[in-house]
Amino acid sequence: MMAFSKSQIPFTAQHYLVCGTEECEKNCQFYCNDCHQQMCEQCRDVHQKSPDTKKHEVAPYQQRKRQLPEVKCHIHVNRYVDMLCEQCQVPVCSKCATKDHGGHTFIDLETVYAEKCAICLNEINKIEEYFLPTSQDLLESTKNDSTEIKKIMESLRTSIRTAAESLKSMVDAVTSDNIKQVNEQEKSLLQLLNAQEKKYNDYISYINEHVKKFHGYLFSKNLQILMSEITKNLKIDPIPVTTKPVPPVFTAGQYSKEDVTKLLGRITVPDTKPEVREIKPIETHVSTQLKSTEKHNKQDREKSDMKQTLSLSSLTKVREFTVPGVNCVWHISLGKSGTLWVSDNDGNLVQIDLQGNQLQKIQTSSNSGGYHTVTQDGVLIFTDKHKNVIKMITQDNTMTEFIKTGDWVPISLHSSHINGDILVGMVKDGKAKVTRYNKTGEEIQNIQRDNKGQGLYSYPHYITENINGDVYTSDFNKHAVVAVNKSGQHRFSYACQRSGFWPNGICTDLLGHIIVCDGWSDTVNVVDQDGQFLSLLLTGQQGIMYPRSLCVDDENNLHVGQFNTTVKVYKYLQ
Repeated sequence: MMAFSKSQIPFTAQHYLVCGTEECEKNCQFYCNDCHQQMCEQCRDVHQKSPDTKKHEVAPYQQRKRQLPEVKCHIHVNRYVDMLCEQCQVPVCSKCATKDHGGHTFIDLETVYAEKCAICLNEINKIEEYFLPTSQDLLESTKNDSTEIKKIMESLRTSIRTAAESLKSMVDAVTSDNIKQVNEQEKSLLQLLNAQEKKYNDYISYINEHVKKFHGYLFSKNLQILMSEITKNLKIDPIPVTTKPVPPVFTAGQYSKEDVTKLLGRITVPDTKPEVREIKPIETHVSTQLKSTEKHNKQDREKSDMKQTLSLSSLTKVREFTVPGVNCVWHISLGKSGTLWVSDNDGNLVQIDLQGNQLQKIQTSSNSGGYHTVTQDGVLIFTDKHKNVIKMITQDNTMTEFIKTGDWVPISLHSSHINGDILVGMVKDGKAKVTRYNKTGEEIQNIQRDNKGQGLYSYPHYITENINGDVYTSDFNKHAVVAVNKSGQHRFSYACQRSGFWPNGICTDLLGHIIVCDGWSDTVNVVDQDGQFLSLLLTGQQGIMYPRSLCVDDENNLHVGQFNTTVKVYKYLQ
């Protein structure tokens, strides 16, 4: 069996690696891309503190850059290839670059090699986590269908035989009745004919007796007797009259194969479009080596530790401020580096710091709902309802068109904190849906109907995502928060226990709570991940008026925007 060196261990192999530091035997967890050395966590910390190596790029071992193999140049055999010519797209050595590729531009081959390796590992990961198990599930489905088809066909054969036996029994019964009638008719007619036969036999005997008498008279010499007897016996009885029998007639039934088929039934193939086997969509959270960094892992660990200690508690007001440049606080998006983006119902979109100081202002064409969000990369994106596009403003304030939504009007946006996907609530001609795009703007999922074919949404004007991947929309016309899982299957619709519910701004926290504004009762509801009401976090008694927008910042403070220009900030977890 082929043995791997430590640097050649397959990505998916279950293999124990030791730290590459001399005399350290601890488990390898990290990799220095500059030194190409395996490290344990302790040696990683030492490495990053050393003045000589503190700027080195250290990554989790599975996200490491692959070391470029030593390949000699086929032209200059004493040199190794270490660059890629961008124009020719061929690996070259430094001598090739100066002699044969004058004026061309070059890329570090090790960087390109690492990128290609990362792509390969990502594809392997997708195959093993999605394509292979999904194909195996489909194979198992076909086997189950084959077994089911055999059962169905045997059931059909049994039904056919049962129908035939039933018809055969009926045929035998009718045949028996007909033969019985024939036998009875035969008996009756033969009795009649036997009586007629006896009658004619008796008459013939009677005639023969007369013949004998008359012959006797002819030879008689007693004339007196002859004269008197002839006169007396000359009258002969007439021949008896009888009737011929009328036999019964058999009228054969008139039937065709089609008539028999109607009696026995027929096999038909339903005119139904075959159901396409469901191939579950590739999950956008399939692990990829291109996206993860140690920084994100550290943040995840910190959040996980924090979850174990936080819970809902009594409400404490932290601060309150007025947002300049808007006429109300209709939606709040959490930005990067302690900033917020706030919009009103007149197209004004303002960036502020956490104390409410204006940093910049943008005029948009959208005027209601959660129409803007900030991506994982810190890029502001927002909808243009007039052009049916989603625009982005990069951190250098360049505005470009990011996603075109065709005939659908985008009305709400959310950038996933899990994988960076963009969730868009849209409407068109009385219909509504939620579409998922990846970070590059490629459409990867449409969510529109439940498993009964009914429309899930009517007007999804706010949208967010929970820590478990569930997607929630505040649907103003349905008077409900509609929840679907990451595959787009309907989980529940929360419509509040009181009469009247107008859901507006919605967000979630790191504990998975769903927090939503109710425009009917001017309250803020807290709901758990399964749609169960937990509490009224804010009511008019806490001084809240017309709450319309929500967001939770990195310190777990809840920002509540009101229909006026006020934002109130609360601490609600401890």
